[in-house]
Amino acid sequence: MSTTALGPACTQPGCTGTIVDGWCDVCGSPAASPPPALVAAGRCAQPGCTGTVVDGWCDVCGSPAAAVPGQAAAQVAAEQDVAAGQAAGAVSTRTRGSSRLGSTALGSSRLAGEGSRTTRRVGSGSQRLRAARLGAGLTRVPPAPVVDAAHAVLTDASVPEAKRFCARCGKPVGRSRDDRPGRPEGFCSSCGAPYSFTPKLRSGDLVGGQYEVAGALAHGGLGWIYLARDKNVSDRWVVLKGLLNSGDPDALAAAIAERQFLAAVEHPLIVEIYNFVSHEGAGYIVMEYVGGVSLKEILKERMRANGGTFDPLPVDQALAYVLEVLPAFTYLHDLGLLYCDFKPDNLIQVGDAVKLIDLGGVRRVDDQESAIYGTVGYQAPEVARLGPSVASDIYTIGRTLAVLMTEFRGYQTTYVASLPPADATPVFATYDSLHRLLLKACAPDPADRFSSADELRVQLLGVLREVVASRTTGTALTSAASVLFEAPAITGGVLEAGDLPALRVDTTDAQHAWLSNISVDDPAERITFLQTAPALSPEVLLAQARAALELGRPDLVAQAVDTMLRADPWEWRAVWMSGLSALAQGDTAAAQAAFNAVYGQVPGELAPKLALALACERGGEPAVAEALYTTCASTDANYVAAGAFGLARVRAARGDVPGAVAALDLVPSTSRAFSDSRRLRAVTLAGAGADLPRLSQALESLDGVRLDPHERSLLTAGILERALSRTLAVAGPSGTPGPVAAAATVGRYAATPDTLRDGLEATYRELARSEADEARSHAWVDRANAVRRWTLR
Repeated sequence: MSTTALGPACTQPGCTGTIVDGWCDVCGSPAASPPPALVAAGRCAQPGCTGTVVDGWCDVCGSPAAAVPGQAAAQVAAEQDVAAGQAAGAVSTRTRGSSRLGSTALGSSRLAGEGSRTTRRVGSGSQRLRAARLGAGLTRVPPAPVVDAAHAVLTDASVPEAKRFCARCGKPVGRSRDDRPGRPEGFCSSCGAPYSFTPKLRSGDLVGGQYEVAGALAHGGLGWIYLARDKNVSDRWVVLKGLLNSGDPDALAAAIAERQFLAAVEHPLIVEIYNFVSHEGAGYIVMEYVGGVSLKEILKERMRANGGTFDPLPVDQALAYVLEVLPAFTYLHDLGLLYCDFKPDNLIQVGDAVKLIDLGGVRRVDDQESAIYGTVGYQAPEVARLGPSVASDIYTIGRTLAVLMTEFRGYQTTYVASLPPADATPVFATYDSLHRLLLKACAPDPADRFSSADELRVQLLGVLREVVASRTTGTALTSAASVLFEAPAITGGVLEAGDLPALRVDTTDAQHAWLSNISVDDPAERITFLQTAPALSPEVLLAQARAALELGRPDLVAQAVDTMLRADPWEWRAVWMSGLSALAQGDTAAAQAAFNAVYGQVPGELAPKLALALACERGGEPAVAEALYTTCASTDANYVAAGAFGLARVRAARGDVPGAVAALDLVPSTSRAFSDSRRLRAVTLAGAGADLPRLSQALESLDGVRLDPHERSLLTAGILERALSRTLAVAGPSGTPGPVAAAATVGRYAATPDTLRDGLEATYRELARSEADEARSHAWVDRANAVRRWTLR
């Protein structure tokens, strides 16, 4: 290699440059090999790097030291020095990286080691990392196959006579008379408006100079839907949506409204609008083709498979469908748009995803002029009088849910504005939370419904968790943090009002920042300080109510609650505080009424169910309490202990010892309440009337459980005392065990008087040793001496 005064010459043919810092200063090519001078100086040999080699690695780019002639031995020595430094604990930053460690050969590396040239992966990987979108990870919804567009075209594009109605007055038109078929085109005999139910486009028509029609796909309330190919964009399939009656001015206005704002709607759950074109005096919306199956078609297919009998969707699947599409409603509402006509026909499943289609009824929130579109049985009752709103969209979602999961007979007639009674609807009777959710979503007064799609989604997700948990056994529970309540604090068998979940602080409250600076522990002083708040926001009033509860001042609680409800009659958090106050005072009837009202407002939350269960347990409603405790214990890991202890109390009170024990067994060993659950299990089993097998189970309940030694000895002594009494009752005349006791054991003790006396004596002496009070210690020794068996020694 030639060298200039400045450095080695570039080796690229025809180049007159010089290598500077590893790169040619003329053509920019890298040096052919590391410059020996750089290596000798400890400089990094990587082109363009200004780092220094430390411990065999560059301290800037991390590259290894370059191997140059004569340096192999030095490199080995350097690596040995690094190893020595690691042994001494002096490890550089680079040597701590896991990339320096050896790794077992896998994949192509392993094949290379075997001399194979095949690098294609032939094994099938696990599918567990592919999570279906539908079901929120809680349940599984069977995927729907993609429908080939070419096979979706109708062979007979006509509107059945039973579905022909005048677009202006709603009266039947085009019907058969005197055995003559009805005319698909003509004039309404009631109002004179023209009507037409024949497709205007034929296969091969070119619309807008761009879209070649393949045929009709379907017909609906606003017009024919055609399938076409976009000749300008790779022949992709698109949908053309025209007017059912091109002479209807309201339908034309609706199409124009769609052209104005629907092209701006972009959401993965909503069908995309591509264009708006005209053809022979008619307008058409160009939309994305969604090759899936509507929920209405899924219901029809289930009915066909069931021999013509209605077969509703499983509850968890119906909830999963609606849960998935709710973000689309949030998106539309945030844009100031209302969907207006949600129903099973308009939700398409494609694979494991859904799409909201048919935007024909979408309108702006403040639109007071456009025609209102909806479907009888789904549309909210106030729409005809007040117009559509976010609340009316919520209503359509609730009605759709009811249709999907129940045999909702009369939803367009008898129950057009109400839900069927729970006692006549098995799904409602089985899933009380679901019934409560639908009652709120479909409330007659729009102000009583969920205020937003987001609020509905949070509660619907909670209901889905309950439904799935109630249908799944033997599955480890997980916990889901509530946005409204903290987790319950109970770890023992007794549940008090103070152990119930606390309300989470609303960080969007106007006074949240001011409240965050309060650090007054004394409740009386806190109440005084809270009265100086800049404004009486809901969180300030809730803080006053909490302090009044700590102080034992129900009058101040009632004052804060009344102020909140005067400002907002739908403020359920105020009712929650009144329920806590009533429970603390022993007014179980008032507590039940308060917590039941909160339950109806947030049906997906477990906190009001736990509170209502406690109020019912204390208020003489054990059946209701047991059902609510069961829901809590089976749905969320954070509620297992509170629910299990409540179940055990209710069942033990009616003498159901096995049921109480089964409830306590729900508490997992990983729970902080596990020790208490095992202690309560032992106490329950050793209760009045316990036989030897049950006493043996009681003693075994304490095995391997962390308990205070003194408490463990007390429990053991009580169990052995009952066992000895039982054994003596069945012993023979000479004191020998009877036939029942002879084959029994109590824990590790044989069920004989002498063996049980030995165990009891040892336990009494343990209690004596653990007693700090001398008099009580002597008393235990006396009991040990009294129980010991007589010997000749």
